[in-house]
Amino acid sequence: MKIICIGRNYADHVRELHNTAGGPDGLPTEPVFFLKPDTALLRNNDPFYIPSFSRDLHYECELVVRINRVGKCIEERFAHRYYDEVGLGIDFTARDLQREAIAKGLPWERAKGFDHSAALSPEFIPLAELGGDVQRLHFELAINGQVRQQGDTSQMLFGVNRLISYISQYITLKIGDLLYTGTPVGVGPVHPGDNLRATLEGRTLLDFDIR
Repeated sequence: MKIICIGRNYADHVRELHNTAGGPDGLPTEPVFFLKPDTALLRNNDPFYIPSFSRDLHYECELVVRINRVGKCIEERFAHRYYDEVGLGIDFTARDLQREAIAKGLPWERAKGFDHSAALSPEFIPLAELGGDVQRLHFELAINGQVRQQGDTSQMLFGVNRLISYISQYITLKIGDLLYTGTPVGVGPVHPGDNLRATLEGRTLLDFDIR
């Protein structure tokens, strides 16, 4: 099982982090992806413990697609056959370590792939129950009852089918692989005592505490 994460997939998020690159408008011209190990998973709404090596730990709420069949070099028009349910996840990021890595031109693994850095909803919802269109879904993240992120998948720079097709040119997708599809604007730090609650089309899928 692989955890494949997409970066820079919502325009306003690219701008809020000043990560402009690629086209003349500063947005990426092709998907950006990175991997997390399976030890990064945080399941069952277990609490998240802020690691000692970071002083600037950020949340990034994302739609997660679970792959349901093996595929390689998938054409975009067939990509919809490789998933049928979606959930939510949080890509926890040690932003201070990430900034340091970017400044030095180094990989992001320390900042992105540490233990329990990928919170995953206990429940996945069949896409058919949500209207069948993965590019017409709304999700929200609230911290201590205050909404911090609102995402609409119609605003993705690269849609889910495009992502699956692109990634599969390089990496064989297998059953159970998780695709974190990118985060919308509104990321920020977490602190001990915070409660994170995320909903997909009004259904609560994540609800856990920071310690």
